[in-house]
Amino acid sequence: MSTSSATYARDVRATWWYTALSIVFLHVFAVFIWSFVVVLEGTSLEIVLNLVGAVGSMASAVLLLVHYRREPLDDGDDTARRPVWPLVLLGLVSAALMGVSTGSLLVGVGFAAQTLCLVRWRHGIRLRLVVLLLVVIAAVWWVDAARLHPDGYAVSGFALPLFVAMLPPLSATSLWWWDIVRELDRARRAEGRLAAAQERLRLAGDLHDLQGHHLQVIALQLELAEKMMARDPEAAIEQVRAARTSVDEARRGTRDLAARFRGVPLPDELANAADLLRAAGLTVDLLVDSAAGGAPADVLGPVVRESTTNVLKHGGGGSASLSLARHGGAWVLTVENDARGAASPVGDGAGLSGIADRVGAVGGTMDATRLGDRFRLTVHVPEGVTA
Repeated sequence: MSTSSATYARDVRATWWYTALSIVFLHVFAVFIWSFVVVLEGTSLEIVLNLVGAVGSMASAVLLLVHYRREPLDDGDDTARRPVWPLVLLGLVSAALMGVSTGSLLVGVGFAAQTLCLVRWRHGIRLRLVVLLLVVIAAVWWVDAARLHPDGYAVSGFALPLFVAMLPPLSATSLWWWDIVRELDRARRAEGRLAAAQERLRLAGDLHDLQGHHLQVIALQLELAEKMMARDPEAAIEQVRAARTSVDEARRGTRDLAARFRGVPLPDELANAADLLRAAGLTVDLLVDSAAGGAPADVLGPVVRESTTNVLKHGGGGSASLSLARHGGAWVLTVENDARGAASPVGDGAGLSGIADRVGAVGGTMDATRLGDRFRLTVHVPEGVTA
């Protein structure tokens, strides 16, 4: 589960980079082609206007994409939204300069439409906007064709206008698919948190049922022993012994329940730890060996939980990494975090001595080092050991 989660997270980031770079490449290509035409045929003033418009248009597109990536998915989350209209204004002015320098109304309208398609509009507005822009672009294209080629539109001049006309809807469609990917990723994370919450509720219910039953039996046995103490001491002592037996049964039941809880596969343990750190605002890298399901979860599981708690309490930074790999007949767990701005130094009080004792009891080793602004905890545990 953890390996697939880490792979999925990397795929989501790769999808964004593919989407953004594709949009930027098409935008830069369109700008370059029209700028090349102006350089070959335009005046000095037209070349300067086109150069200023081209730089402004590309800067606006890149900044709008960065802004788009950071915007929240929820329409109602206005507090997390950043002002975008200065970037839109830059794109519109740049599009106007390019339209003037090329002498083409279609170029100006096309790049202005591209700017508007890079904005995260509220739900339902994007589709209507794209349809409206396509109608406007088609009308402007027809006007440009009639103005520039009154005797009939030249076939040789069809490709470049078509490329500019299709750039805005292609960008809007790409960003729409990216939003779907983000929604799926958010649903996956919510599903993981819900599964963890359900597991905690199930554990709490089992513990309540177990302890409630035994405590009720013990209370009745002690109450009966108290009532029989005066008239039948031997019977009262038997009830006390029975109560002690019930205490032992409760202890065994609790230990068995805890063992079941600790029996969570180590890949799931690491995935839950990564989700917890991400929920706290950290950027987390998770690398897990494909055979990690056979790692000693009863030994390394508490280490993962303790080290995760240490990162949350003593980390103070913005990033962390967790990795589990098999090397030289041992399982190697590495937890590293950014220790800049740590609230307190990591030391014996952070539970490191407890981790060292736990892994030392099974023949393992622990190493805790600070590397500049990074703190790294490395645990080696032999294969096949149990707590």
